[in-house]
Amino acid sequence: MSADLAPRGARGAAMRFELLGPVRAWRDGTELDLGFPQQRALLALLLAYEGRPVPAGELLGLLWPGHPPASAPNVLRRYLGALRRLLEPDLPPRAPGRRLLRHPGGHLLEVTPDEVDLLRFRELTRQGIRAAVTGRAETAALRFTDALREWRGPVAMGIAAAAREHVRFTAVGRELLETARLAADAALLCGRTAQILPALRRATALDPLDEPLHARLILSLAACGLQAEALAAYEDVRRRLATELGITPGTELAAAHTRVLRQDVGRLTSGPRMDVGRETPVVRASRPGAAVDVRGEGAAVDSWGEGGGPGAAVDVWGEGGGPGAAMAPPGEGGAPGAAPAVSEGTPSTGPTRLPPDIHGFTGRKAELEWLTAARDAVTGAAAAPAAVWIGGMAGVGKTALAVHWAHRAAGRFPDGHLYAALRGSDPARPAAEPEEALRAMLTALGVPATRMPAGAAALTGLYRTLLAGRRVLVVLDDAAGTEQLHPLLPAAPGCLALVTSRHALPGLIASGARPLRLEPPPADDARAMLARLVGADRAAAEPGAADEILLRSGRLPLALAVVAERAAAHREIPLADTAAYLREKEGTLDAFTGGATADVRVAFLGSYRLLSPEAARLFRLLPRHGGPGLTPASAAALAGLSVRGARRLLGELAETHLITEHTPGHYTLHRLLGAFAAERARHT
Repeated sequence: MSADLAPRGARGAAMRFELLGPVRAWRDGTELDLGFPQQRALLALLLAYEGRPVPAGELLGLLWPGHPPASAPNVLRRYLGALRRLLEPDLPPRAPGRRLLRHPGGHLLEVTPDEVDLLRFRELTRQGIRAAVTGRAETAALRFTDALREWRGPVAMGIAAAAREHVRFTAVGRELLETARLAADAALLCGRTAQILPALRRATALDPLDEPLHARLILSLAACGLQAEALAAYEDVRRRLATELGITPGTELAAAHTRVLRQDVGRLTSGPRMDVGRETPVVRASRPGAAVDVRGEGAAVDSWGEGGGPGAAVDVWGEGGGPGAAMAPPGEGGAPGAAPAVSEGTPSTGPTRLPPDIHGFTGRKAELEWLTAARDAVTGAAAAPAAVWIGGMAGVGKTALAVHWAHRAAGRFPDGHLYAALRGSDPARPAAEPEEALRAMLTALGVPATRMPAGAAALTGLYRTLLAGRRVLVVLDDAAGTEQLHPLLPAAPGCLALVTSRHALPGLIASGARPLRLEPPPADDARAMLARLVGADRAAAEPGAADEILLRSGRLPLALAVVAERAAAHREIPLADTAAYLREKEGTLDAFTGGATADVRVAFLGSYRLLSPEAARLFRLLPRHGGPGLTPASAAALAGLSVRGARRLLGELAETHLITEHTPGHYTLHRLLGAFAAERARHT
C-alpha cells in the first residue's frame, strides 16, 4: 500500500518534517529532539530522497566522507535504530516499523506529501509551472509564492557542514533558487512583486554571484517603487563580481540595470490580454512587445523583454527546405479569396530555409497579431534574442501557424530565416540530436564540412559566432525538450526563435520565452477551412452536413484535413453521406485515419508514447468519466488513486496536451482524444 493510500492508523502518529531550513520533526504536534547531528543528518537525507530507498553506502558516505572506519556499518545501524524508535516510540522490540523501513535498495522513510515541506514545495512549484505554461501569470505567482513560504533558511541546517555539501542537499538548494526566479518572472508580469521580495532577498543572499537572480531582484525592487535600492543592489553585485571573479556584469544583469535607469520596468505589469479560446478572439490594449494572455485567464509569463531570453534555432533540412504537406495538415489553409501573405520589411540577404507557406491560410487572426507584437519587441538593434513557444495538442495547427507567420514576418529578419524539424513527437523516428541540427544549420550558413569542429559545444560556439550582429528568424518545429533546444539558441540581439512543441517546455518559458497556447479554431474559422478544402459552393449547399462534420471532428484542423481529403476525392458523394459516416464511426478514429498526408491516430500516438505508465493508465480510463468536467477528485475516484496522485498525473497529461486545464484544477478531454483513449484501453 502506498503512502498516499494508507490510512492514518497504518502509519501511526501524525508526523511533520522540515528540511528547507533547520532539520526538524514533530509527532502529534510535539517537536522531537533529533539527538546527535549524525542522526539528524540521516533523517535529512532520508527526507531528501522523498520516499525512495537510500543506499546504505550513501548513508555511510554522508556520515564519514572519504573512507568510513570498519565499525561504520554497526554505528549506522545504531543510529537508524535510534531514529526508528524516535519516530515510533511505541514500536515493540525487533518490530520492523511503519516509518523507517529496510528495503532491498537501502533504507526508506515512509512519508506522505503533506508531511514534508520539501514535497509540498515541489508540488506547489509544479502547479506554478503549469499555470505559467498555460498563461495564468497571477495564479503562477501565487503558487510559486506559496512554495517559497516553505523555505526558512539554508537546506538541512543543524547538521555538519561537510554533510550539508551532499549532492542531494545542494540540488534542493538549486531548486529553491530556480523557483525564486520563476516566482519573480510571474510576479513582475502580474504586478505582485511585493510579495516575492523577501524570498528574492533570501535567494540572492544564498547565492550572491547568481546574475540572473540579481537581475530579477533589481527589477522587482524597481517595480515596487524602490528605485534607489534597486540601483544600490546592482552596484553591490557589480562590485562583488569584479572583486571575486574579475568580471563585469553580463547581458541580463546589465539590461536590468538599464531598465531601472530608464524607469522602464512598469511595462512588465501592463501588457494586453488576448482571449484566443473564444468564438471571436478579442485583443485588448494592444501594444508591441507587451505580454499577452492567449487563454483569457491572465497574462502569459514574459519576464524580461530586453533582459535576455532564449534565442533561435535552425534548419536541419538543408538547401531544399521541406515539402509543405509535411509541415502541416492541408486543413490549415485559407478561405477562398484570402489575400496572400505579404512579407514586411526588406528582402533577406541571408539563407532562407523556411518550408513553403500554407496556401490561403485561414483564420488565427488574434494569434498572428500576438506573434507580430512579440516580433516587434525583439527586432530593434538593441533588443536581446528572444523565443516564442507555440504549444497545443497534436493536429491543432502549431506548425502551420508558425510557418505562415514566419513568411509574413520574414522581411523583419533580413539576415536569414532558418528551420529545424526536431522530431520531438515523431512515433517512427527518434528526436533529432542537437549536434545533427547544429551541423545542418552551419551548412545553411555557408560553413563547409571541412571546417566543422568536433563536438556539440564547439559547433554551438561557431553557430553563435556566425549569428553575432545578425537578425535571424528561426523556426524550431516539434521540439522534444529544453535540453534539445539549449545548444541551438543563439545569443545574437534581434534574433527570434519560434518554437513549436506538444510539450509544455517549462524550462524554456522560465528562461523568458513567451507562451502561445493553441486551441482548435473557432467555428467560423473551421467552417471557412472546410469550405476551402471541399469547395465553397458545396459547403454552402449543405450547411447542416458541414456543421455536423465540424462537430464530429472537434474542429481539429488535422481531422478536418483527413475528412476533406476524402470528400474532395469523391465530389459525387454528398457531404451528408460524409457526415453520416462520421456519425456511424463516432467513438473511434477510423474516420480520421489513413489520409495521404495526415493521420489523426498516428499524431495522437506520438504524444501518448511520451507518457509515464501511470499517466497512460489514467488517460485510458478517462473516457469512463461521464461528468461535465474532470477534477483531481473525480480522477482519483475513477482510477483508485489519492487526490494528490491524481493531480500529479493530470498535470503530466496536461503538459503533453492530452487534456486541457481550462481553469485551475478543472480539465477537459477533446472528443477525438477521448476516442483515442478508448481505443488504447481496448487494445491494452
